[in-house]
Amino acid sequence: MEAYETYQTPLSSRYASKEMAHLFSPAHRFKTWRELWLNLAIAEKQLGLPIPDEALEQMKSNLDLTPEQFDIAAKEEKKRRHDVMAHVHTFGQVAPAAAGIIHLGATSCYVTDNADLIFIRTGLTFLLKSLAVVISRLSAFAVQYRALPTLGFTHFQPAQLTTELLWDLRNIKRARNDIGFRGVKGTTGTQASFLTLFDGDHDKVEELDKLVTELSGFDYAYPVTSQTYSRKIDIDVLAPLASLGATAHKIATDLRLLANLKEVEEPFESTQIGSSAMAYKRNPMRSERVCSLSRHLMVLHQNALMTSSVQWFERTLDDSANRRITLPEAFLTADIVLSTLQNVCEGLVVYPRVIARRIAQELPFMATENIIMSIVKKGGDRQEAHEKIRVLSHEAAHQVKNLGLENDLIARVRNDPYFSPIHEELEQLLEPQTFIGRAPEQVDKFLKEWVQPALDDEELKVAVADGGKVELSV
Repeated sequence: MEAYETYQTPLSSRYASKEMAHLFSPAHRFKTWRELWLNLAIAEKQLGLPIPDEALEQMKSNLDLTPEQFDIAAKEEKKRRHDVMAHVHTFGQVAPAAAGIIHLGATSCYVTDNADLIFIRTGLTFLLKSLAVVISRLSAFAVQYRALPTLGFTHFQPAQLTTELLWDLRNIKRARNDIGFRGVKGTTGTQASFLTLFDGDHDKVEELDKLVTELSGFDYAYPVTSQTYSRKIDIDVLAPLASLGATAHKIATDLRLLANLKEVEEPFESTQIGSSAMAYKRNPMRSERVCSLSRHLMVLHQNALMTSSVQWFERTLDDSANRRITLPEAFLTADIVLSTLQNVCEGLVVYPRVIARRIAQELPFMATENIIMSIVKKGGDRQEAHEKIRVLSHEAAHQVKNLGLENDLIARVRNDPYFSPIHEELEQLLEPQTFIGRAPEQVDKFLKEWVQPALDDEELKVAVADGGKVELSV
């Protein structure tokens, strides 16, 4: 019952994937800290510091924390008011041979910042794979309905949705590939503590930075940092996530509007309840959730901007509490937005007959320009034809708006002798397929020349192939 008696963020308790929720969990965070301490000790020993093999073995054997160790760390932090030193002490209790060399030469940001960079890079990889699956699902939808005419509020082009997500894929991949490692830089970035450890040997200090960076799985470390890595990095990471939020919000909003028109609907289970009062309702709750969370995702970027702007000199600690909330929430929220979008895309329902009925209602007005052009081709006067159509259109609009009747513009055109030269062409002029332009060809070309090459990336190809359907719990 204890879990139900304290607040839990719905991001992890209701919506997020297990992988993303685990990535930012205390268990994974503090295990990563221990791995970083182990990498530092390995590199320091390799470069000549007297660190016993037993110390490294004990550290390797105790990377995962037990519940008892979490309790010890909590008590230590309450006493010391310092989370990193609390965990240094806790790690030393289970690796006593290493107790005297854990965190040797390092500052707190060695573990906190380097761990954050690991989480950020891994989280971006998770998001890239999820986004690739969503793009794949929307691409299939675009192919299926590539030639379906509809009142597109411009013309119906499913590829429009895919296009914006493709930009997000590019932006997130760039951000992921740009992530470096803070490395071992000391208290203010000067590496002074490590220079002391290695008796003034600059080459060994540089080699230490390189070794720890490689042991931690990074190709390079930022060449210059202060005590922290630059908080500009957080800006660069959250910017493409905020942009993804804007894309997702637009997609979900369009789907909500189409659901109101009864042209397209998101999945709706047979036992699902749309309203506690109005039993007939089929609310687009998934798309509404995407919009709701996307707004949250978009504004989190502001936190990164403000935090970066107020860092004093080498650092101030007023970034810490903010980042503990902002970074995990950004990744969890983006993860939820993508999984919900995937669920929606995998179950979209299109109602072609509803679409056709709406086209039939509006097509006469849309066809007026074609009617005018045809009259001119038969020798008519363009201005005269325009005036005739204008008068008949207003009369038909009166029938629709004021009397609630059907659009009878075409019947009025048929009954007007002025348009007799083109009466036989009216059916052809009203063919919906003549209004969609090159939409089908544009879809085909875009998918072939842009989407498929993007998804042919080996990492993403595997993600799409392995991507199963998303089932939402709530």
